[in-house]
Amino acid sequence: MALTACVAIGALWLALAIDRWLGEPPARWHPVVWMGTWLGWAGPRIAPSIDTPEAGSFKPFVLGTLAWWAGAAIVFIAAWAVQWHVMRHLPWPVAALTLALALKPLLAWRMLRDEVLAVDAALAQSLDAGRARLAHLVSRDTQSLDADAVRESAIESLAENLNDSMVAPLFWFVLFGLPGAAVYRFANTADAMWGYPGERDGRCWAWAGKWAARVDDGLSWGPARLSALLIALVAGRWPSGLARESARTPSPNSGWPMAAMALVLGVRLRKPGVYALNGRGRASVSADVRASTVLGGRAVLAAAALATAGLAAAGGSGLLRIV
Repeated sequence: MALTACVAIGALWLALAIDRWLGEPPARWHPVVWMGTWLGWAGPRIAPSIDTPEAGSFKPFVLGTLAWWAGAAIVFIAAWAVQWHVMRHLPWPVAALTLALALKPLLAWRMLRDEVLAVDAALAQSLDAGRARLAHLVSRDTQSLDADAVRESAIESLAENLNDSMVAPLFWFVLFGLPGAAVYRFANTADAMWGYPGERDGRCWAWAGKWAARVDDGLSWGPARLSALLIALVAGRWPSGLARESARTPSPNSGWPMAAMALVLGVRLRKPGVYALNGRGRASVSADVRASTVLGGRAVLAAAALATAGLAAAGGSGLLRIV
């Protein structure tokens, strides 16, 4: 096995260990927070005010596209520079640890699992507490949700973010190293902040965030389906009707891991007024929330094992192409 692959595999498992034992770095040192800061600064400069008469579509779309590429270029160059220095100038044990420290903030399983379990614990205290805690996880209005819907939203968030925060970054890390994982997280963050059409903070996002949304759809297409397969694998059974159920969501990707989780748990997952996955399933209970985190944890390990096999088979060639 090439030394480059050994460094990448070591970095992958060290990053998972760091996530397991230490969790997220402070916000001031977190690259995803930096991405969000830049996107937050650029957003008001590309999305027209809702008071702008006949704002049109061409200008905000072009500005949004150019701003996305500018941010992605900064992220790619920074990640490439780190990886180039690590792979070219450090002895392999130090290189693996350094690359792991750079990769870890792009992976966020422990935080996701802990937040989902915190929703369940808060809901055991009161419905209002559960709603308030869920608001940390989702962008939808939580105040009108009943207890069942709070649990369903928590499970949905875990399944969707299993892909966004773990499977997809590992997928792109295998193909293109640290720059691949970093650019994916930038694209996913940009979609979360810019990609939903409508009015937010007095600005119209119908066109300004369209490029960000479409790029995230493209980059997440394969990993989302892989996430569903991993959930089925660790559950030990194939979720019958997966493709049909996944198509019920407006997103071309998020429905796959969410539908897989709903089907293997046997519960329904709904976004009121938008979709219902496994609509004939039973109402979720506290044990289902905990079961989803167990399945998610096993899927993370399966994804890491698959990534290890991919890196070993490629001999680190994805890393070598960009160092």
